[in-house]
Amino acid sequence: MSTPVIGVLALQGDVREHLAALAAAGAEARTVRRPAELAGVEGLVIPGGESTTMSKLAALFGMLEPLRERVAAGMPVYGTCAGMIMLAEKILDPRSGQETVGGIDMIVRRNAFGRQNESFEAAVEVSGVDGGPVEGVFIRAPWVESVGAEVRVLAEYGGHVVAVRQGNALATSFHPELTDDHRLHRFFTDMVRSAR
Repeated sequence: MSTPVIGVLALQGDVREHLAALAAAGAEARTVRRPAELAGVEGLVIPGGESTTMSKLAALFGMLEPLRERVAAGMPVYGTCAGMIMLAEKILDPRSGQETVGGIDMIVRRNAFGRQNESFEAAVEVSGVDGGPVEGVFIRAPWVESVGAEVRVLAEYGGHVVAVRQGNALATSFHPELTDDHRLHRFFTDMVRSAR
């Protein structure tokens, strides 16, 4: 099978780490900043970073509507941390003017696990990912407060939902790109192949 072309939304956040993880997972990884670049990829990662800043930059770069259209049309998309917030239909405590792309019928709470100095790592069992738990890096991480009927919960930590999937949309509260374990990126790369 040919190598899937997967973009990383490169407006803000840990773009370089996702590019490296996707390449290690067998994808051709590209940065995406503009609608023309979005049109050239089969799937997209929305990285961790600062969700309010990312939302404002997406609007500034003319990316919000093209992103919404591609995600609604079924383009595979994977959001980590701030990316999870961007994929939520609703944010419990949005900042003023904060918008989302949507794609997953969930309500997300920003910074739910605490501030930067309360960041932590933990082993997380993710349904559909073989080989034992993944190392979850939680940095000012959100959690999922509630999900709609179409959403599959893939992982929980401390009684809170931290990984979900709805159709071709995947999201995790934590940052797998900050570890040497590329199984979640392989899982997403396989989603992109299957969506062809």
